[in-house]
Amino acid sequence: MAVTIAQPGHGRDLAYPLAARTARPEGSVVEIGGVPFGGRELVVIAGPCAVETAEQVHAAAHAVAEAGARVLRGGAFKPRTSPYAFQGLGVEGLHLLAEAGRAAGLPVVTEVLATEDVAVVAEHADALQVGARNVQNFALLKALGRAGRPVLLKRGMSTTIEELLMAAEYVLAHGNPDVILCERGIRSFDPSTRNTLDLAAVPVLAALTHLPVVIDPSHGTGRRDLVAPLSKAAVAAGADGLIIEVHPDPETAWSDGPQSLDPRMFADLMRELAGYAALEGRALAAPRWRDARPRSWSTPVGAYRDQIDEVDDQILALLEHRAELGQRLGRIKVAAGQPLRVPEREQDVIDRAAAAAAGPGGLGPDAVVRVFRAIVSETRAVQEDRLEVPSAGLGVAG
Repeated sequence: MAVTIAQPGHGRDLAYPLAARTARPEGSVVEIGGVPFGGRELVVIAGPCAVETAEQVHAAAHAVAEAGARVLRGGAFKPRTSPYAFQGLGVEGLHLLAEAGRAAGLPVVTEVLATEDVAVVAEHADALQVGARNVQNFALLKALGRAGRPVLLKRGMSTTIEELLMAAEYVLAHGNPDVILCERGIRSFDPSTRNTLDLAAVPVLAALTHLPVVIDPSHGTGRRDLVAPLSKAAVAAGADGLIIEVHPDPETAWSDGPQSLDPRMFADLMRELAGYAALEGRALAAPRWRDARPRSWSTPVGAYRDQIDEVDDQILALLEHRAELGQRLGRIKVAAGQPLRVPEREQDVIDRAAAAAAGPGGLGPDAVVRVFRAIVSETRAVQEDRLEVPSAGLGVAG
């Protein structure tokens, strides 16, 4: 049964006329330090929950940058439920975060808690975050409308979508058009996760507003083992970006260690996300170790080369994703005592590829068959190596 999301009516638009989709049907692109949210790129914001030491935040910044994150996050002012929990380093933390961002080549986003702190936070950060507890702090929202910095607005734990949009309207109405919305989970009755991540909010917001939407799977679940699957689901739901907590050593984190990824886990997730992003027609920044090529070509030839490089990156990401899926399938078959190789399936993969070969201007069926035979062969070799299967042509196409 198909589900249709209701379009905003005139009455609802009146509650948030500047944020409504009808105000800008084509959608808005909001930049943080030159990084666009709401365009073709899937943007990942990453970094520690809290800035602790210079060594910690620099290590986190370089790790997330190397893996392909485009914006650094980190808390200097920390709102905590307990008055005895770590409250952040304050202005000292702002300095450390800004220095780490410059060293890693990343713009930074950090939370601001009070109207009197807006100016100093704006001095050091490229974007100002409004946390869940402050989403209806209307004095703060008005001040952010005059701050001259993009705003990352998080949904409150008990805030409706309409209330979130009216909170954004406060910022827009006071002169700041650059607002990014963030779904970070809502409070529910189930204690299995820290919050219930409302992924349905992504398509609902896409129908109601032109503002970009990002997902926070770290706060949305409170569990590092759930960050990867919920990140992938967010991409499929249409999110414009993700904000993920990464700590050099989560077990020693001063704040939210159980939901933080370590650098290796984050790099693995970024590699997997590239394939999911490509399937949704989005590009994910390539890891810096993979892509040292110069960009920003100024000639027509260079512009096409840039586009070809982007397509090559997507092809590589999809090939990695395909190989990973093949290994997962292989493990299931081995555990079930089933043969790995199904020749009829391999031939079906090749035949379908040939039948779908592009028309004039693209690769012909014969060329596509050669390419897919190579893909099947190389995937088989990886399977046999990773699953420690004797090399006897026992791999699978999928």
